[in-house]
Amino acid sequence: MSFLSQEQELNTVNILNSTINEIIKDPNFREGTAWIRRQFISNEIIIRQGDISKSFFLIEEGVLRESIHVDIEERRNIQAGISDLIKGDFFGEISLFDSSERINSITAVTNGSLIEINGKTLCEYLDNHQNQGYLFFKQIVKTVIIRMTGGSHRIESLMAWGLKAHGISKYL
Repeated sequence: MSFLSQEQELNTVNILNSTINEIIKDPNFREGTAWIRRQFISNEIIIRQGDISKSFFLIEEGVLRESIHVDIEERRNIQAGISDLIKGDFFGEISLFDSSERINSITAVTNGSLIEINGKTLCEYLDNHQNQGYLFFKQIVKTVIIRMTGGSHRIESLMAWGLKAHGISKYL
């Protein structure tokens, strides 16, 4: 069961996009300092797992793939895709609170563009513009809940598959 209906999810994306567009149009939130618009090409690595997070990203056009490095055995590993991100999706929300290591990689599937916003500058702006801050963070929280719910369902499916594949389920 989804936390939000598809219509509510779309509304969440629209409100977040509208809020970000208002912010980047504010003359006090300067392009080149607070944010930049970036073009990307297919197969370009936008973020590498392990990089230090300092930016929040909003996809304007194109498709990006979120992936994570997985060690299978001592000498075998893969870059496993977690999800595809499309126009209106965001990533890098942790940078709004902490400059920590990125937990996954983001790679372009198609050509496109995104807005890259300095996380610290955005947080300061939202502190000073509390109405926009409230709307922004409300939409972020809704989206994170949707992602966590979906992640929990994927983990459940993987666990069931692993138990069956290794014959463990017959002992439970």
